[in-house]
Amino acid sequence: MIGGGKGAFIGAVHRIAAQLDGAYELVCGAFSSNPEKSRACGASLGLSPDRVYDSYQELFRQEAQLPEDERVQVISIVTPNHLHFEPARMALEHGFHVVLDKPMTFSLQEALELRSIADQSGRLFCLTHTYTGYPMVKEARQLVASGKLGNIRKVYVEYPQGWLSRFEEGGDNKQASWRTDPSQSGIAGSMGDIGTHAFNLAEYVSGLQVTQLCADINIVVKGRKLDDDGAVLLRFDNGASGVLIATQVAAGEENNLRIRVYGEHGSVDWQHADANTLQVKWLDRPTELWRTGTGYVSSYAQHNARTPAGHPEGYLEAFANLYRNFALCIKAEMEGEKPQKEWQDYPSIEEGVRGMAFIKNVIASGKSDKKWTDFKV
Repeated sequence: MIGGGKGAFIGAVHRIAAQLDGAYELVCGAFSSNPEKSRACGASLGLSPDRVYDSYQELFRQEAQLPEDERVQVISIVTPNHLHFEPARMALEHGFHVVLDKPMTFSLQEALELRSIADQSGRLFCLTHTYTGYPMVKEARQLVASGKLGNIRKVYVEYPQGWLSRFEEGGDNKQASWRTDPSQSGIAGSMGDIGTHAFNLAEYVSGLQVTQLCADINIVVKGRKLDDDGAVLLRFDNGASGVLIATQVAAGEENNLRIRVYGEHGSVDWQHADANTLQVKWLDRPTELWRTGTGYVSSYAQHNARTPAGHPEGYLEAFANLYRNFALCIKAEMEGEKPQKEWQDYPSIEEGVRGMAFIKNVIASGKSDKKWTDFKV
């Protein structure tokens, strides 16, 4: 692991997710740019001192020299956005598989370069867009893909948070400080942090791609340097339209990401607050409630559920599904076998490129007087 030391929320999440199914063992790390903090974190995690490094550069140099059956196989990168590209590049070039937190890079240019490096490396790459790991999100995608809802006409996706409703970056709030800092987060605030999740979910569930957008981007809290609120009109490649909302100033809201996809015959409605339930609504019959862990859901939903129906699964399990599917694909490659289609259902380099393109295009649209901006990669 690179990053994820003391005070880093997402590092602990990645470690729990990776180890939930026993598919990974944490063997080495460079957990902080401060060598003392890195060593302290490694010690707290029970790692051998000689596998805890002062920098990620040292990690790659030393690990690459170890015998193949001892060296690390997968690098998990959980640093702030501006420190995604270089360790990911080095990991791929040293022959390691990569799990990377989103958004993929600091800029679209870096994302395109990383895609080229990944293609040349032959290594596998997983981007942790967590919400695609939920069983009923996968079920929604399969229902849309089956054609049972008919031609898709409308997509609504919203991600409301309230944790930045006040100016938090001036104090000890580490998350607020780096996520609202252009030098660490890039050109977008809420649109980069949670808007990319909403965008990814819209394309993932609908099976469509955005071709044009019209954005209203706002900085609500005085003194903030990056957007904390915004709404985007979307046009998709089949002619469907949509609306995306991402805000971090909706006081009282937590993380209730919600997506609704409407076809000519019916629709699906999923929200994070009730993640085990998918509402399926029909034009000419009663609404149905589909549930995780039941026998009637698709193989994709079944594969990504761990408990019988009625036992809640949540954020950590969704995260773990991405790690497990990635591990299954790596093991299949090592054994010269073809991975099952359900295992290959995790976000990868292309989703990362499109996420960075979304950030660039949505900020450009927000600054433009034009109604529509073409979605360019």
